[in-house]
Amino acid sequence: MDLVIKNTRVIDGTGGASFQADVAIEDGRIAEIRREGEGPRPTGARTLDGTGLALAPGFIDMHAHSDLALLRDPDHSAKAAQGVTLEVLGQDGLSYAPVDDRTLAQVRQVITGWNGGGPEDTSVDFDWRTVGEYLDRLDRGIAVNAAYLIPQGTVRMYAVGWDDRDATPAELDHMKRLVAEGLAQGAVGMSSGLTYTPGMYAKDAELTELCRVVAEYGGYYCPHHRSYGAGALDAYREMVELTRTADCALHLAHATMNFGVNKGKGVDLLALLDEAIADGADISLDTYPYTPGATTLVAMLPSWANEGGPDATLARLKDDGTAERIRHHVEEIGADGCHGVPIEWDKIEVSGVADPGLASCVGKTIAQAAAERGEAPWVTARRLLIADRLGSSILQHVGHEENVRAIMQHPVHTGGSDGILQGFKPHPRAYGTFPHYLGHYARDLGVMSLEETVAHLTSRPAARLRLPDRGLVREGYRADLVLFDPDTVAAGSTFDAPRTLPVGIPHVLIDGRFVIEDGRRTDVLAGRSVRRTAR
Repeated sequence: MDLVIKNTRVIDGTGGASFQADVAIEDGRIAEIRREGEGPRPTGARTLDGTGLALAPGFIDMHAHSDLALLRDPDHSAKAAQGVTLEVLGQDGLSYAPVDDRTLAQVRQVITGWNGGGPEDTSVDFDWRTVGEYLDRLDRGIAVNAAYLIPQGTVRMYAVGWDDRDATPAELDHMKRLVAEGLAQGAVGMSSGLTYTPGMYAKDAELTELCRVVAEYGGYYCPHHRSYGAGALDAYREMVELTRTADCALHLAHATMNFGVNKGKGVDLLALLDEAIADGADISLDTYPYTPGATTLVAMLPSWANEGGPDATLARLKDDGTAERIRHHVEEIGADGCHGVPIEWDKIEVSGVADPGLASCVGKTIAQAAAERGEAPWVTARRLLIADRLGSSILQHVGHEENVRAIMQHPVHTGGSDGILQGFKPHPRAYGTFPHYLGHYARDLGVMSLEETVAHLTSRPAARLRLPDRGLVREGYRADLVLFDPDTVAAGSTFDAPRTLPVGIPHVLIDGRFVIEDGRRTDVLAGRSVRRTAR
């Protein structure tokens, strides 16, 4: 064998009891699992002693924003050091394929707060336009594996533009062709960001038609739905009904119940899902194990303020009369961009800026920054949006711990970091989600057993992605594996030091090659695109 990992505690991803075994790897796959006392032990060219360590399948991040980071940063320790061996990209309805030149320029500007890649960013050569070309670019070699969701907002931007109106029959046909082409080229499904423009302009009938295409190819729909605030339960119900009409599998993105109106209502969401699942619906979800959310500051604005694209948004913000209308919606009515809830500026923390000259704002809430200047919070927010050309990212401190714990225990739950790697002070979930599940919630709090927690992070997402040879420690499966210390594994990242790497994860392998060895990142780029398999 190429490698034998001896004397390790195997947590195989099924959720069942762990066991002691030797695990042998050959040609990038698990060749033999020999349980303790079962017979001759395998031998190999190299042996690794796993005493005191747990061996699990590599973790699958079901909600990642590494679309450019994987290309820009070959090291990518933010995810590799957590034991992540596969990320799902193209989230929240906005990403970089399929595009034409116009659409690419617009999407680069509008999500620079998520990924960088703004108009002045030359760190990535955007030499693709189709989904297939983007996946081919990943296949040149990346730190971890990656799957891709077709972003519905980008598709609408391409075929319809930024107008808040129904698509014409010709435009709808164009969008359906783009979705079909992306799926045929290897995308695993389609995402939406239904509080982000222009994707939010699509009505249910339009989304249903696109989901029918997704279903034809055996993919799944992953919506960031229309409200996580005042209308959250209705928004979840809308997605369930829409996908059932389309006969399409549903995966709910960062399925949280945030804002004061939803305190204690995580159980209500789960009851809604249980009823649908009992009636035959194919549903899964992902969450991150933290209470605050993260997005861009411009996302807080009402949808009408973003109609026409980024340049039109900036023009409205610069006009005093229109800016006052925006303030009224944001602060007094509750803009749809802020989930129908009036904004609380003392809970909006600036986490990153596109313009380094604005770095003094980072780490402060809008309320704090405004107080320092002796002005109203909206004045500060408006000035930042204009000066940073909509590139500012934020943390939104609006979550509830009891909801986080209730949702993560549900049988269809999977782990997703929603990790935004951009900015001076990103959310710690980008660097800490998976060890935080293992250390804080499983070991320290006992919210789930370690075996069950590993299943949520491995086999369950692999099943949603329909991967036939990943997500389990099983003979014949790919040797995407993580070795961690159950007694010490923990997230190093905090809100004060968000880029700190985790502890207790000494080894990570992809296709049997060490990506992390003895706690250090190697120079191995074993990651490739993971494409949709035939139905």
